[in-house]
Amino acid sequence: MAGRMVVGSAALADLVRPASAPDPAGGHRVLPVRAELTGLLPNRGLRRGSTVAVGAGQPRRSGATSLILALLAEASRAGSWCAVVGVPTFGAGAAAEAGIALDRLALVPDPGPEWPTVVAALIDGVDVVVTAVPATVSASVATRLAARARQRGSVLVPYGRWDGADVTLQVVRGVWQGLGAGRGRLRRREVTVSARGRGAAARPKEIKVWLPGDELTRVIPRSAGLGVPPAAPSRRLRVVAPPTRTLAAAGPA
Repeated sequence: MAGRMVVGSAALADLVRPASAPDPAGGHRVLPVRAELTGLLPNRGLRRGSTVAVGAGQPRRSGATSLILALLAEASRAGSWCAVVGVPTFGAGAAAEAGIALDRLALVPDPGPEWPTVVAALIDGVDVVVTAVPATVSASVATRLAARARQRGSVLVPYGRWDGADVTLQVVRGVWQGLGAGRGRLRRREVTVSARGRGAAARPKEIKVWLPGDELTRVIPRSAGLGVPPAAPSRRLRVVAPPTRTLAAAGPA
């Protein structure tokens, strides 16, 4: 079975124990992310103990799931355990294509009313915990889960509105490519991802990146993010000598 399907908090004990075992990646304070995304994060990766929220956007299919896959891929390749809670549409096939190791991926599609308990148990033993944010979550529960992540050295990635995150990432624009004049297939999307936060992440940033990626990223100047048209590309100029004109000598009148 692709990934580990976990239902209920009681079933988490067998998962958390092996996930908590020492491994080469466990001592690293910053888990790696794809090179295209490093400029959005103050530590150029996922710092253990931090909360990195991903805005769901409107509509909810705005590209946030692809961004989550991109965030998890490098940490998973490096040996970290990841968990995704409360996202029933999260596909194991898409995760594998993104480079996430399915044997170190726990999926809890529907945690039900035990959501805080499930997330807290996973934080105790899993390196990166992605969770959809229930509409009814209280500020006190959110604060306790973020504090638990700091204590345990896990990275909490809430998917949805989450006040007080160290960094909040959101896909703000996207353009699909691949379709021609009435034919073709959707192959990839150029998305604009914004980042805002507190402390070292207080200065807003925006980048453009391909999802799925081809290692091409363009950093957007701050002025462009404010709606100012980008400057026209510079052109190389070369000096052209004036044409030589031959003047006929005037003969005698």
